[in-house]
Amino acid sequence: MTEDVALVGSKLRRWEKYLDNFKLPTWNEIPDIGLFMDQVITLLTQYLDYLPPELKEDNCITPAAINNYVRMKIMPEPRKKRYYRLHIAYLLMICTMKQSLSIALLRKIIPVGIPEEEFEPLYNAYVERHRHTAQYFNQQVAKAADPILHGEDAMPQDITNLIFMVSIISGFCQLLAEKLILLEPPKEAEE
Repeated sequence: MTEDVALVGSKLRRWEKYLDNFKLPTWNEIPDIGLFMDQVITLLTQYLDYLPPELKEDNCITPAAINNYVRMKIMPEPRKKRYYRLHIAYLLMICTMKQSLSIALLRKIIPVGIPEEEFEPLYNAYVERHRHTAQYFNQQVAKAADPILHGEDAMPQDITNLIFMVSIISGFCQLLAEKLILLEPPKEAEE
C-alpha cells in the first residue's frame, strides 16, 4: 500500500509542475488562418492537453460536439467551413468550462454575436483568470495533499480523503457557479 501512496504523490507532483507551467493561448497566440475541422480538433487537443484523454475525445473536442455548439448558437458559425481565431477562442472557453457547466448555462455567460474586437479582451481576461485559478488550485491541492507529498507515514486513507475533499469542493464550486449564473437576468432573445 505504501507504493500506492508514493505513486499518487509522484503523480501529484508531476501534475502540479505541469499545471504550474500550463496556460491557455492568448488571443494573438491563436492562429487566424482559417482551419478546417480536423485541424481545429488537432489544435484544441494540443491546447487542452491537461484534460484526460476520455474528456478530449468523448466530451467536447469532437466534430459532432463543435457542430452542436454552432447549431445551439453558443459560438459563431464557421466561415466557408473554416474556423478562425474567434472560433478557436470560443471553443477554448467552452471546452474548459464544459467540464463543470452545462451548455444551457454556458449560453448564459458566453456572449455570442458581439464584434470580434469586443470578444478579444473578454477572451484574454478569461485566459488570465484561468491561469490564476490554476495556480490557486495547485496551492490548495499542495496543502491538502501534504501528507501524501511529504509525509513518510502517509496512508492509503490519505488518498481517499483527498479524493473526497476535491470531489466535495468540485460540487460546491459547480453549485456556486450555477447559482451565480442563474442570478443574472436572461439575455434578450437574439434576432
